[in-house]
Amino acid sequence: MIGIYNQNELEVQEIIFYGLYALQHRGQESAGIAVTDGSSITYHKGMGLAADVFDEKTLERLKGGKAGIGHIRNTRAGERMYANAQPLVTRYKKGSMALVHDGKLVNAHLIRNDLEEAGAIFQTSMDIEVIAALIAKYIDLGLEEALKKLISVIKGAYALMIMTEDRLIAVRDPLGIRPLVLGILDDSYVIASETCAFDTIGAEYIRDVKPGEILIVNEDGLTSIQTPVPLHSSLCIFEFVYYARTDSTIDGISVYMARKQAGARLASEHPAEADLVIGVPDSGTTAAIGYAEASGIPYGEGFIKNRYVGRTFIRSSPHIREQGVRIKLNALRRIVKGKRIVVIDDSIVRGTTSKKIVEMLRLAGAIEVHMRISSPPVRFPCHYGIDIDTSDQLIGYHNDVDEICNIIGADSLGYLSLEGLMKTVEGSGCGFCRGCFSAEYPIEPEK
Repeated sequence: MIGIYNQNELEVQEIIFYGLYALQHRGQESAGIAVTDGSSITYHKGMGLAADVFDEKTLERLKGGKAGIGHIRNTRAGERMYANAQPLVTRYKKGSMALVHDGKLVNAHLIRNDLEEAGAIFQTSMDIEVIAALIAKYIDLGLEEALKKLISVIKGAYALMIMTEDRLIAVRDPLGIRPLVLGILDDSYVIASETCAFDTIGAEYIRDVKPGEILIVNEDGLTSIQTPVPLHSSLCIFEFVYYARTDSTIDGISVYMARKQAGARLASEHPAEADLVIGVPDSGTTAAIGYAEASGIPYGEGFIKNRYVGRTFIRSSPHIREQGVRIKLNALRRIVKGKRIVVIDDSIVRGTTSKKIVEMLRLAGAIEVHMRISSPPVRFPCHYGIDIDTSDQLIGYHNDVDEICNIIGADSLGYLSLEGLMKTVEGSGCGFCRGCFSAEYPIEPEK
């Protein structure tokens, strides 16, 4: 997500478009932008990457924005449809609003049922529509009180942006599970999912939005409202393992440094006798550099990545994920042939990618393939927006390390320990959700 409140005659739609480019790693199924000229909201959205959805003509139609928000969506299995593309633009009795959301509510289905019993009608399966309905329900309290009431009712992970005709609003959930950052471009405030978006558009990072914080930006400037929060926050640790872009900083921790340190700790925990260390691009590359430096084994580029193919983990269908691996990566035969290879990847979720990677290296002539993973085994589902709904999908739930090694065809397999992973994010000043590794969840789903 990215949003901006324009105080400088900026081309809002273009800034948001390039911000979405920087955030494309967070979702590949749909993209959308909404802008307001101060009196009405205009929007465009569609299925596909930002570059597929927007061209000069559509961006020209969105010119003249006083504020704007943009969104790229990581569609969960079974939810790929135009109706679920964001922003959600809706009317209510005080006017219009556009909403975007990153995360997942654990009680959305219960709230939806209550609202439907009271006569509400829903057009999508998105949590954001439930949020919009609640804001409309509480709006007679005033916008600030409606937002406070909203936070007290919804539970789960959410970084949320709301744009009315004359305001830009951002909300981060009380546990801070999903990242959200505040920056400034000239005198215009910008809010985004990650700091890498600021680098792309030339904005200056100010700070992370605090857990439970509501930011309201209008003609008068920035207002911060802090709502009650638990004693400990629970930022998603998987952001550092895989989800975030390597050049981002989240809650004071450099993603690059965390991944590099993970590789170094992995070398200490699971050494290997080998001729070359390679990484699986892109999220495994930095850990591979750390592993090579710590182990003294040379680092090399073992794969060429097709830059026009997206991330395979967040593809919605197993067949598409498998095809994506073959198209995305190609082993460098001249580099790996005749060598004992240590290959570093960030995680093994379903096992599809890892098996294909080992096969590729063997076909390219590698005599040994030692797989090393810069995170613990993913054994449990995510309830907060990453597309791992049940343990049945997870190779680590049904199999121990030796069995996984046999399934993917590697000569050896080693995972970074949970203790080692947590040491890579020491000093952040925040807590972390580790549910997918440990089954310890900060919020249990409501049935």
